[in-house]
Formats: sequence, structure tokens, C-alpha cells
Amino acid sequence: MTKRIAIIGAGVMGETLLGSVLRSGHPADHVIVAESREDRATEISRQHDVLIRANADAVHDADIVFLAVKPQDIADVLDEIAVQLPPSAVVVSVAAGIRTIQIEAALAENTAVIRVMPNTPATVNAGMFAVSPGTSCNHEQIMDVHRLLAAAGEVEIVEESVQDAVTAVSGSGPAYVFYLAEAMIDGGSAAGLPDETARKLTAQTLLGAAKLLAGSEFSAAQLRRRVTSPGGTTAAAIEVFDEHRMHDSIVEAVKAAAARSLELSG
Repeated sequence: MTKRIAIIGAGVMGETLLGSVLRSGHPADHVIVAESREDRATEISRQHDVLIRANADAVHDADIVFLAVKPQDIADVLDEIAVQLPPSAVVVSVAAGIRTIQIEAALAENTAVIRVMPNTPATVNAGMFAVSPGTSCNHEQIMDVHRLLAAAGEVEIVEESVQDAVTAVSGSGPAYVFYLAEAMIDGGSAAGLPDETARKLTAQTLLGAAKLLAGSEFSAAQLRRRVTSPGGTTAAAIEVFDEHRMHDSIVEAVKAAAARSLELSG
């Protein structure tokens, strides 16, 4: 039987989840979206041919409910949907820092809850989703959510205790890559490249390097060494990175992001 899916919130991540659900082959007539902004609701309905309902109405007979609202709005949304939520439904939250135990406490006893940390490349079907099931989830519910998310990227099931580290690596990670891209583009321009050429070279280089790392049997360190000939151009660049402790700075940055995630979830 086709699952009935509700998506609460139609911002960037909500629409990304909707797109993933539909690309997975799920029929649009089994998807309901709840969005409080009337103009946005109309846009989503027109573009994706899905029904729009209020929060409580959207979850009334849902099998899977995605919560794609801001962390500060989670409590109010849970209050709205708690009574209408079917006992067999699984609630999937992508709100950063909100633990499964917090959501479980606001809903009926034994409600299945899954916490997911997505990232923005999911908007181009290249996302990374870290999935942490709560205490009441069964295998079928986990696999259903896994299948829906996989249409927009890779899915990894992890213990919730490492979600702060996940946030620091893949949740915030795209910003680190864009930061590096900014510097590479500026460096290329400073070395004489037209700005658009520097941007194209940088984007394709990062894309290619990521694909190479993802599909290689070698570690990141090994791949770096294979490109770094002694006394060559790459070695000159790496020496500058090392002088400025770039490796250590990135490690400390990831640790700082993880610590902040822990503070926010607390």
C-alpha cells in the first residue's frame, strides 16, 4: 500500500524533501504539504501538483510526517499535530539541534521519531543525510525514510550521539567548501585569470576532486600526496598551507562547530 506523506514547512529544505519524495517514484496525490505562507503554498501546489493543508489536517492520516520547520518553531508545530497524528505514523525531523527525545516527549507514547541531518547539496540531488532512529522506530519505517531521502543523495544511518559531529562535518561542511572556493577563485583572479574562468576552473576542480575521493580506494591524504610532486607547484602551495596551519585550523573549526551544535541541542 502506498504510504501517505505529509511535509510540514515548504522552505528550501521542505521543497527539497518534497522533490526527493516525488523523484523516488512516490505519487503526488499521496503527498500533502503544510505551509503557512499563502503565496508560497500556492507556488508549491502549482509546481508540484500536491495538496496544501493546515498542519493538523496534513498529518491526519499520514504514515510519514516530515518536519521541515525552524528549530524554534518545532514545539508549536508538535502542539498542533499531536492530537491528529496517527499512532502508527513516523515523524521525521530535519530541525538542527532538536533531539528525538524532545520530539517523543511532545507526542503520544511510543510514537516513532527519526532525526535527520541534511545538507544543502540535497537541493541538487547530491545531499548527505545522516539518519538517527528513535527508540520506537521499526525496520520498515527506517527503510521507508531511507528510500525517500536516497533520491536526493546519500544516506547514512548513525547513532544520535554523533549527530553533533555530523552537523560539523556534513551539515556545515558545504560552507567550508565554499570558503575554499572563494579563496581559490580570488587566488586565480590575482594570478591573472578572468573572474568567470577562475570560477569555472574552481567549481569543476572541486567537483572532480570530490568524485575522485568518493570513488577511490585511497585516503584523502594518499590522494593529496599523489598530486604533490617534490619541489613542484602543488608542493609550493601545500607549504604555504602548512605555514598557516591550515590543516589544524580546519580540524579546530569542525570541533568548534560540533561544540556549538551540542550547545544548541542542550
